[in-house]
Amino acid sequence: MDVVNQLVAQGQFRVLKVPLGFIKVLEWFFAIFAFSTCGSYSGTFQMSVECKNRTESDLSIEVDFEYPFRLHQVYFDAPTCKDGSKKRVFLVGDYSSSAEFFVTIGVFAFLYSMAALSIYVFFFEKYKENNKGPLIDLGVTGVFAFMWLVSSAAWAKGLSDVKTATDPDEVVTMIPACNLEDTATRCREVRDPVMSGLNTSVAFGFINLVLWAGNLWFVFKETGIIAPFMRAPPPQAKPAAPDAYGQQGAYEQDPYASNQGGYQPDYSQQGYNQEAEYSQGYGQQGAPTSFSNQM
Repeated sequence: MDVVNQLVAQGQFRVLKVPLGFIKVLEWFFAIFAFSTCGSYSGTFQMSVECKNRTESDLSIEVDFEYPFRLHQVYFDAPTCKDGSKKRVFLVGDYSSSAEFFVTIGVFAFLYSMAALSIYVFFFEKYKENNKGPLIDLGVTGVFAFMWLVSSAAWAKGLSDVKTATDPDEVVTMIPACNLEDTATRCREVRDPVMSGLNTSVAFGFINLVLWAGNLWFVFKETGIIAPFMRAPPPQAKPAAPDAYGQQGAYEQDPYASNQGGYQPDYSQQGYNQEAEYSQGYGQQGAPTSFSNQM
């Protein structure tokens, strides 16, 4: 108890409050009910055969059957209504494959759920390291979801066949004395087998299918594969609202026009100075300045 209290104080069980851990607890819980309701089943039905000679009658023929439902190995002794002898009658069908497959999936699902819960509680940081734990968990969860679908469907069909093979109305037709033309022989059912436990096992199987398939999303989120796709797009600049003249933004101002009170070059004076310098330079190069100097 001290170890449990210490783990609770450290917050180790917080993972059980999130969907990943909580659904795993439900998987572990319902897997127990699925394989236990099927694997521990035993049923009984009862018939009566009333012969013309009352001393040869058997009014309480009980037939017991159980998991794994190898009904072809189940038999009972029925009166022949002749000379006080009895004939051994076997049931029909072997439905052990679907039943054992369903129970096996339930047991392995229970074991894996228990192991996964232990890792979630004690080694959750190690579980998320390098993303290997979530990827393995995702693969195993997907396999179990598929297996629950196959096993539950197969067992539902097998249960339907078991109900037919253990229906007293159908079984009495297999008794030779009940097929005699002598109308004095009366065969009837006394008690039907109780199948509520097996019906519940099929329901638990499909509940497990929903749980394991639904948990795929939460395990997938732990892998981080979807994280890059969930980032918000970068904000985009909004265009400026058009002004009254249908143009976007204001007119750009001339930087020289906005320079009020500053230096404004005199382009006219600058042009005059350049012309004077050109004339002066031309005279310095020895060019003739007058016609008299050439003479």
